[in-house]
Amino acid sequence: MGNHESINEILVTLFADILYIEEKCLCTGDFSDLSITEMHIIDNIGIDKERNMSNTAKDLKITSGTLTTAVDNLIKKGYVERRRSETDRRVVKIKLSQKGAKAYKAHKDFHIDLVAGAVWGLNVDEEEVLIKILSNIDSFFKYKYKS
Repeated sequence: MGNHESINEILVTLFADILYIEEKCLCTGDFSDLSITEMHIIDNIGIDKERNMSNTAKDLKITSGTLTTAVDNLIKKGYVERRRSETDRRVVKIKLSQKGAKAYKAHKDFHIDLVAGAVWGLNVDEEEVLIKILSNIDSFFKYKYKS
């Protein structure tokens, strides 16, 4: 197998494995009622702040309608609260509930553990090489595939 085929296999497998592991770790126990998509919406809303729906949808690269459906489900599950802006009733604000903040923290902790595992055994110079490589890959994907 050539280098390009090896890199392709590693990237495809790595992406699938991270999503699988993330879903397995985060969407069990206290958060078994969440999908990984819902967890990412919770992560995007963030902790201790209010977001408006249109900016959140834009950041997530989904339609406002798709976000509305997801937020409706997250409200029913007790993770998100919604209200209309007092200054402009057309603007809908969302924020995490106490339960949503716990899910947010679990997601952040997962990513801290993920990074710790990824750099385990590397020295500082090797970590910097890894950062450069991953940044180059990210830059390429953004240049090539983002609109």
